Amino acid sequence: MKIAVASGKGGTGKTTISCALANAAQGEVTLLDCDVEEPNSRFFIHPVIEEERPTYNLVPTVDPEKCTGCGECGRVCQFSAITSLGKVVMVFNELCHSCGACARICPAGAIEETPRATGSILSGRSGNIRFISGCLNVGEAMAPPVIRETLKQATESGLNIVDCPPGTSCPYVTAVKACDAALLVTEPTPFGLHDLKLAVETIRELGVPFGVAVNRVTDEHNVISAYCCGEGIPLLLQVPESRRVAEAYSRGEPINTVMPELNEALRAIPGKLEALI
Repeated sequence: MKIAVASGKGGTGKTTISCALANAAQGEVTLLDCDVEEPNSRFFIHPVIEEERPTYNLVPTVDPEKCTGCGECGRVCQFSAITSLGKVVMVFNELCHSCGACARICPAGAIEETPRATGSILSGRSGNIRFISGCLNVGEAMAPPVIRETLKQATESGLNIVDCPPGTSCPYVTAVKACDAALLVTEPTPFGLHDLKLAVETIRELGVPFGVAVNRVTDEHNVISAYCCGEGIPLLLQVPESRRVAEAYSRGEPINTVMPELNEALRAIPGKLEALI
């Protein structure tokens, strides 16, 4: 089972909840950090990194000797990643989605796809936690290809916890749609409610079952609990506002090390999400 831990905005505690879920698991668990633009789960899990390997995108390379300047490559590209100015063909690698259309349509066979490094994947362990983290290279514009490579490291059996990118754009969709269920993390504020609604709207379009976790709760009867009740959304976890939690976070510790009373609720989440599938 793959559980996406996602949020409609940054700073809600998505990584905090992901690491707490992994730390609370009593058996083998895989934690996949797919927030590849800012992967920070390792600061709370403290894995021993065993392997680092690069990830690649296929981008077009044009042979000027074969190119006839017909311009078919530029016309077929939906992302403006390649354009033909006569026999001068310009390729914008940062825009390329590696669809291969330009190489397929070139009548002169002048275009080949060549690998270009865009990021890396770290693998390691921390106790019963198998740790995988994707990392996008500085200056790269597109996170989804690295996210997809990271997700390929999930186990076929057992529990996989996917720490997703924040927001509701392409990286969020790429990570969430590959999972069996999702836990949307939010906070009981007007901003938290606004962005939770965006995340809910998007995940319903994807058809992925989900529940909600609320972080930094001062009153269990809050705007998020009222919204979830009205929408029929399972409210699976409420983490109280606590100085102990803030201090643990600053030391790089999972929150359930200082608040063990959360463990029972955390361990119940996979089963509750599985019941929604």
